[in-house]
Amino acid sequence: MSGSRTRLLGGLLSLLLAVPAMATSYDLTPGQELVGRIYSVEARFENTFADLGEMYGFGYLELLAANPDIDPWLPGEGVQVVMPGKHILPDAPREGIVINLPEYRLYYFPPGGEKVMTYPVGIGREGWSSPIGQTRVARKEANPSWYPPQSIREEHAAQGEYLPAVVPPGPDNPMGPFKMNLAMGAYVIHGTNKQFGIGMRVSHGCFRMNNADITELYPHIPIGTQVTIVNQPFKLGVHEGKLYLEVHTPLDEHGMPSTLDRQAAMQSLLAAQGAKVEGYRLDWGQIRDLVYAENGMPAVIGTPFQPEWAGKAYLGSSD
Repeated sequence: MSGSRTRLLGGLLSLLLAVPAMATSYDLTPGQELVGRIYSVEARFENTFADLGEMYGFGYLELLAANPDIDPWLPGEGVQVVMPGKHILPDAPREGIVINLPEYRLYYFPPGGEKVMTYPVGIGREGWSSPIGQTRVARKEANPSWYPPQSIREEHAAQGEYLPAVVPPGPDNPMGPFKMNLAMGAYVIHGTNKQFGIGMRVSHGCFRMNNADITELYPHIPIGTQVTIVNQPFKLGVHEGKLYLEVHTPLDEHGMPSTLDRQAAMQSLLAAQGAKVEGYRLDWGQIRDLVYAENGMPAVIGTPFQPEWAGKAYLGSSD
């Protein structure tokens, strides 16, 4: 084999090995609290964060949080873009669907407790906040028509755009190929005809998914599946004997970035999670950095409390 051909094959092999698995499904062991991994991909000249999110299974805002120093519209040829693929599972029942609003992410726990599937979602924007609470999937429909509510028709009319009473299935339908109605008002989990907006505050309160993602998820969800919607900007989890913290930008009751005292909120969380925190020596410098950065990537904040530290106030120690 010629040297040039060998180099070509070697280059192709390296490229294939560099492409991560597009897994949205992870095996779970009993008590496991973290899944996935953080990795990076090399951007091509034409890539945007929206493109990369669609290719690798991430929302726009989570890529923005993980890469604050990179232009989301033109990262640049060869720039390494971090993919925040490690997640602490939300503090919620591991049953059915769990949606964490500040994370812009949906988790599905199939029966048996041995797997979790996760996808980015778009949530409600200002004035159309997504709900919090527990409900169920009340109805499912493939190739749905859209019946825009009067309030939405009036909003569009005010902008000079007049919506019909019914939008039939097809490429112009904002419901996408599948929808799942929740037993909670008029809220729906659905696909979209607008790919930009996955992982952002863009909807009228519903949960918008990439069409490929909802096409994968839809067959797994029977009517009656439990749906739990939470607002957890701070998540704690234990992995391989260490305590991790994951921080997202908090959202207020209107679905907008909150101005709450983050340090006080973090203190309250640690106090409320006393059983989980007990036995760990906390790194308060790391905690402050994570709360400030809000980058959505889990990092170690606590290591096991050693016997030689007995008598020291490990909850307040940062050295």
